Amino acid sequence: MTEARLRVVQADITTLAVDAIVNAANSSLLGGGGVDGAIHRAAGPRLLEECQAIRNRQGGCRTGRAVITGGHRLPATFVIHTVGPVWQDGDSGEDDLLASCYHESLRLAEAQGCRTVAFPAISTGIYGFPADRAAGIAIRVCREWLAAHDLPQTITLVAFDGPALAILQSALKKEA
Repeated sequence: MTEARLRVVQADITTLAVDAIVNAANSSLLGGGGVDGAIHRAAGPRLLEECQAIRNRQGGCRTGRAVITGGHRLPATFVIHTVGPVWQDGDSGEDDLLASCYHESLRLAEAQGCRTVAFPAISTGIYGFPADRAAGIAIRVCREWLAAHDLPQTITLVAFDGPALAILQSALKKEA
């Protein structure tokens, strides 16, 4: 049952009509490069305004944590912003922090009643987290969540390109 609820696709996450997409944000919440910049551009200026309000209220978002905003011009209703760890050496708590990103994002999705949520590959870009290791963590946490919770009903792990898709598909088989 869990496998039918966990999907891996190649797509542009900003085009997905799901209840929530997850943004691999930086701690400032003010946009940046990669998926963060793409989400901010696609959502429009009201997303930045909402993120600035959160930043003014609580000072941004810490690594391993998540906050939620509206989707604005995106097809997704919500954007869940999570701050992944910067890869150090693999012995500095990076795995636990990355797992926390997925868990905290899913907790917020569940609290909002989201049936569908889509994740990018958190921390695997400029933050340097090894993609195969990150994929294994993402799949493990998502499977554990789906086994214990009714919402979200479906989790989609989104690869932007073919090589990233192959890594996710391999990890999905390996973690079975």
